[in-house]
Amino acid sequence: MISYTTALQHILQACQPLSPERVPLVQAVGRVLAQDVQAGEDLPPFDNSAMDGFALAGGGAVLAAGHEFAVVGSQAAGDGLATYASDACEIMTGASLPDGLDSVVPIEQVSLLQRDGEGRPLRIRLEAAVLPGANVRRRGQDVAIGDRVAVAGTHITSASHMLLAALGVATLAVQPQVPAALFTTGRELIDDPAQPLLPGQIRNSNGPYLADRLDEAGACVVHRETVGDDAEAFIAALERGLAAGAQVVLSTGAVSMGRHDFVPDALRALGATIVFHKVAIRPGKPLLFARLPGGQLYFGLPGNPVSSAVGMRFFVEPALRAMLGLPQEQPLLLPLVAEVRKKAGLRYLMKARVALDDCARLNVEVMSGQESFRIKPLLAANAWAVLDADADMLPAGTLVPVFGLDGHGIVLTSGVNAVGH
Repeated sequence: MISYTTALQHILQACQPLSPERVPLVQAVGRVLAQDVQAGEDLPPFDNSAMDGFALAGGGAVLAAGHEFAVVGSQAAGDGLATYASDACEIMTGASLPDGLDSVVPIEQVSLLQRDGEGRPLRIRLEAAVLPGANVRRRGQDVAIGDRVAVAGTHITSASHMLLAALGVATLAVQPQVPAALFTTGRELIDDPAQPLLPGQIRNSNGPYLADRLDEAGACVVHRETVGDDAEAFIAALERGLAAGAQVVLSTGAVSMGRHDFVPDALRALGATIVFHKVAIRPGKPLLFARLPGGQLYFGLPGNPVSSAVGMRFFVEPALRAMLGLPQEQPLLLPLVAEVRKKAGLRYLMKARVALDDCARLNVEVMSGQESFRIKPLLAANAWAVLDADADMLPAGTLVPVFGLDGHGIVLTSGVNAVGH
């Protein structure tokens, strides 16, 4: 066995950032930006009204209540630029502010003194003072030309999509999704949820979970297959995955010490280099990492569901982050709610729950149900607590590293989000 830290170093040393690709903005949400984006336009692109009301010529002075103005025009959203030297102009929200006018009074703060035959206002009186520049959105007030509006190495979100669309950004340079192949091994596995189980059979839960997590972590599953406990069938399936373009390969099961744990020998037969096999962690100790002859990364995850989840979270996801040009996650350090005892010599990665105490301070509770076959506790967990390998007992209050259950931070039941730095 090697330590978790050494294992992760081996993995990260094998990772090479992928070459960026350019995609339409509409396809970029969820992708990792490869280059900074500077605004090529002002936002707003022109001075415009924040209210339905009347644009006024105040000359930079406060207009007192009681002032009367002749209304000499009307400006709606989408109208071109107009010019008025004095008086007032009826204006709608979002309409460009006419040259010569410098403030807007809401329609609720005027009295209409005169209308024409079609009901259009001709004369108004202010019922409240109007400050210079009131209710005007200035050109470039949100974003000025040249401002950096998106930073390389960050994910494109729906909010950044909104901003970039407002600025007329058509395409973005993003990191490609990492092509991945996923294999679940075991003749006991049943993929079809409608198929009744025969004695000795179980349903394939690792496949759906890992496919979801790969997608969320920036990979694209180009091949997915379930194979029995047969080395030749496995090698044939692996070749199909590589032919589909996979650069990262995951398998579950067949990496321990049993008679049917064929993966290590099958990889050697293919000419793969096994970098390590077994890590001093619990759960997930039999984890295997190899380099395939074509340079692809291979992760052999144990078959128990939580062992696979740990392998994905703490070994595969850091590799994907490195390939996508993302910085490695840094955990929160939080105090334990209660004493925890463990076996010395193994780093424990434990289902945990982060919450606020009565003084609104964050702490972490190691949950019951830590066995690697138990899936249901993951639904109540919102984090992984990492317990140091050297310790056999950690008193309440001990600060321990805490990672989110996935790569999107820690969601508290109160709705508060806690994220690593």
